[in-house]
Amino acid sequence: MKVGGSALLASAIWPGALRADDSTGENFGFLVVNDLHFFDNKCVPFFEKVVASMAATKEPMDFCIIAGDLSESGSAEQISTVRDLFKKLNVPLYTVLGNHDYTPKNDRSAYEELMPKMINYTFDHKGCQFVALDSTDGTKAKVAVLKPTLDYISATAPKLDQKRPTILFTHFPLGKDVTNRATNADAVLEPFKPLNLRSVFGGHYHAYTERKMGEVTLSTNRCCSFHVKNHDGSKEKGYFVCQAKDGKVERTFVEVLV
Repeated sequence: MKVGGSALLASAIWPGALRADDSTGENFGFLVVNDLHFFDNKCVPFFEKVVASMAATKEPMDFCIIAGDLSESGSAEQISTVRDLFKKLNVPLYTVLGNHDYTPKNDRSAYEELMPKMINYTFDHKGCQFVALDSTDGTKAKVAVLKPTLDYISATAPKLDQKRPTILFTHFPLGKDVTNRATNADAVLEPFKPLNLRSVFGGHYHAYTERKMGEVTLSTNRCCSFHVKNHDGSKEKGYFVCQAKDGKVERTFVEVLV
């Protein structure tokens, strides 16, 4: 009997993992941070602390992911300052758009100019494949992922290696029942069913959430912002230190005091 994608997602089975065999990739570390909401120079000392904390991790980190909302209002000055601060890590920086990375007039040109080719894209690292997805619809806080991204997924997912560990990152959450989850999150995830999906990182909802679909973990994190609060009332600000080990992804929250 053929089981539909929605039923598989609802039953916490991820079919691609069943075909993963022993494809695990190499072990490595990376950083994930979300919702920086950089506003002005008053934020700089806090982000210098964030970068210093990241640079002092016990194990080496190969790259850093920012899961959207680099800025508060999408200005070139805000985005370029964030970019330059995180360049001090001396590792590659991968980002996706957040709804705050548009200006109030729904202009994202500063992001596109300063973070070129970082809308929808993939990259490989030590046997793992990463997929970055644009989940935004301008400045809207509640969205359905738009057709250009859905078309990108439809064209790209079949070309990916089904056995290699796969990691997605977006701005809007994809985990079931998470506040402000993309309304068509199941449609976003559907084309990845055949893949060995291991982890999905999101932001937007400033809180720690974790959802499981078999061995797939879908998570959001507290914001890492000087002046914006967490939505769940928690006080901690910080980021994830992630370790890819034996085809799985472990995440540890690191707090940075404001």
